[in-house]
Amino acid sequence: MSILNLYSLGHLLMWFGISRYIFTNWYIFLALSIGWEILELYLPYEFAVEETANKVSDLIVNTIGFWLGIKLRNEEIEN
Repeated sequence: MSILNLYSLGHLLMWFGISRYIFTNWYIFLALSIGWEILELYLPYEFAVEETANKVSDLIVNTIGFWLGIKLRNEEIEN
């Protein structure tokens, strides 16, 4: 399994949308993002089975998406 996959794109777009339109609190983001990755360790579904490197890359992609959404949101507010 590769470190980046189609789910990575989904993570990026989801967190981008959340931070752009819903909330920008980093504490809530970290709790939800890390919490979901931990929950996936216990889910009995095929999509949740992945290597540790993929979980780390998911967190990185989540952070990039969240940061980009906040950046665009703030730029829109300034203009």
